[in-house]
Amino acid sequence: MSWPVLVFDIESIPDIQGLRLLRDAPPEMTDQQVYAAWLQERKDNNQSDFMPLHLQRVLVISCVFRNAEGLRVHSFVDRDNASEGKVVQNFFKTIEQKTPQLVSWNGGGFDLPVLHYRGLRHGVAAGKYWDLGEDDREFKWNNYISRYHMRHLDLMDLLAMYQPRASAPLDAMAKLCGFPGKLGMDGSQVYSAFLDGKLEEIRRYCETDVMNTYLLYCRFQKMRCGFTEAEYEQEIAFVKQTLGALAPEEPHWQEYLAAWH
Repeated sequence: MSWPVLVFDIESIPDIQGLRLLRDAPPEMTDQQVYAAWLQERKDNNQSDFMPLHLQRVLVISCVFRNAEGLRVHSFVDRDNASEGKVVQNFFKTIEQKTPQLVSWNGGGFDLPVLHYRGLRHGVAAGKYWDLGEDDREFKWNNYISRYHMRHLDLMDLLAMYQPRASAPLDAMAKLCGFPGKLGMDGSQVYSAFLDGKLEEIRRYCETDVMNTYLLYCRFQKMRCGFTEAEYEQEIAFVKQTLGALAPEEPHWQEYLAAWH
């Protein structure tokens, strides 16, 4: 197994301003009225209330970054409701600087398309991410964009043999492998939590989710013999040690470790 590795997960909320623009909503309508009208229209047409990807506003991008120097958990957060572009740019800037292997759970089906659309909207620059071999010939044969390359490993997609009907939920697989799984909330509760001002709770939830993904990635590496049994156990112990050091200032890691049987 080679470093660096960047495991990522996003949390998003409906882009009400974008929805307002596309629906040409009158200024006297509140954001909640605009959203409620869209929901009712979808219901009347027997459509899902899941917001299309281009109207998913990125709120948090949480990352586990692992290299030879150690393991770091970090989140890019839109704390002022006006810096989504900066959040997305900082994520792609990290890729530009580190050129890591990206790892996700359904990143090809959700997280990355959302980041593409939002990056396009905000004028984000991401040269290394979009390199298909024009600047670096190595990227012709292994790049971030191809579904079947390992520079971005969508672990859910690969394990399902690229068959959507075979996909498994992150929470279920984490728990089946002995890891904590989801804590605090799930994706369907993020918008209501945001409206209640619980941004830090959303950030903490996203961080525990991305840690679940990293642990499943380690398990996958053991399965494909990227880790020996001893190396895998050493890495798991290292993760627990790292989270234990974070726990005094970030109580969600104490809860996470307590749930880890």
